[in-house]
Amino acid sequence: MSFICRFAPSPTGPLHIGGVRTALFNWLLAKKNKGKYYLRIEDTDKVRSKEEFKKQIISSLAWLGIKHDGEEYIQSKNIEKHVAIAEELLKKGFAYKCYCSEEEINQQKEKCKKQGIPYVYNRKWRDAEDLKVPNDVQPVIRFKSKISGNTVIKDLVQGDRNISNSTIEDFVILRKDKSPTYQLSATVDDHEMKISHIIRGDDHMINSFKQKQIYEAMKWEVPEFAHIPLIHSENGKKLSKRDNASTLEDYIKIGIMPDALRNYLLRLGWSYKDKEIFSKQESIDLFNLEGVGKSPSKLDMSRIYSINETYIKTIDENELFKYLKEYALNYQKPFDQSKEMTILKSLGFLKNKAKTLHDIWKNSQYIIRNKIDIGSEEKKLINQLSTKIIGDFISQYEKLDKPSRENLELIIKSLINNYKTNFKNVGQPLRIGLIGSKFGPGIYDIILSLNKDEVIKRLKDLL
Repeated sequence: MSFICRFAPSPTGPLHIGGVRTALFNWLLAKKNKGKYYLRIEDTDKVRSKEEFKKQIISSLAWLGIKHDGEEYIQSKNIEKHVAIAEELLKKGFAYKCYCSEEEINQQKEKCKKQGIPYVYNRKWRDAEDLKVPNDVQPVIRFKSKISGNTVIKDLVQGDRNISNSTIEDFVILRKDKSPTYQLSATVDDHEMKISHIIRGDDHMINSFKQKQIYEAMKWEVPEFAHIPLIHSENGKKLSKRDNASTLEDYIKIGIMPDALRNYLLRLGWSYKDKEIFSKQESIDLFNLEGVGKSPSKLDMSRIYSINETYIKTIDENELFKYLKEYALNYQKPFDQSKEMTILKSLGFLKNKAKTLHDIWKNSQYIIRNKIDIGSEEKKLINQLSTKIIGDFISQYEKLDKPSRENLELIIKSLINNYKTNFKNVGQPLRIGLIGSKFGPGIYDIILSLNKDEVIKRLKDLL
């Protein structure tokens, strides 16, 4: 059996993190089975669809390493085919024209609301032999859903799902303006693209029951369905676009790396034994739908930070610097070319305890900035003893031909002994003078990362 999967986002806003996970699962299933993974842009909502969102979706998925096969499939280019299928369903007796006015539909909805029952269209025009067709109403085309019996979907994640056909309304497939609805367009496109497996959120379950009826009416082969549980926010509610961690962009701009986020999303609702970290190839080799859980997954930012920290620690530093440089370019300020080599050679300690690229960027500020700003709280820590220690350090440091950790340790040790103090009281004022804060990388790392003249200049400026 050939595996052909797809991800079908609407370009009406930034890519939602739930959509990213859906794309990932579809991509993994296709690649695991040497199949194809396609990207379909469902842009038939002309009012809300934007080119900028389409570009953002494509670039975001590429950033994450989820690359689709072939060109993007643009749904709006296939509307004529969608309309033709609606007409064919009408001709074969699987659909009918409905002339109900908006006022009538609203009255039906209000009646159901008062009775406390879900609205289901009353099928007034389903068998309309005795009804007079109004002259001033443009009809919609409704699919003639089955009224009796049950429909079963053998879901690859949820198991067998069985519903009574009477609960599925006669849904609209063609609007009054002859534009196709989601139910029709998605079904026709999936058939045209020869999609074999549809993985999507379990909020689409009712759509699958509706679309299965279109497949059967057209005598098309029905794809396999897999409905994955939704992602919930940290407080247990359905994740919405109002949450600060709902879109892929939210993660990129705080400095989460693609491999770390992909790894986290893979484990969000899927497991393989007790394994936590997966390379891209391991993800492909080990992924299966049997490992997907049936319950909603809760977003855990602390876990995302933890995985990201693991990747920061273990990734090749040249590769890490590429990500850092890209992050600075897009979300902070581009690195001065003259500072790049210093940052690169200092990554070993700049990344220490960093959970995000933003943390590394913050740790790099003393290298990036030409002038160090010292806050009022830090200035209070520079007392008479600190001034003497800094002055004495400068005198000894200037005599060094080539600063090293060994000869710096000798200077610091002599200052501790001479002033009968401790390491903190020597290191802290030096750190404040060099980076503008009492917090930061180790003092030896700071001194050795800077040019000798720069160290002397900064400490003299403090004095």
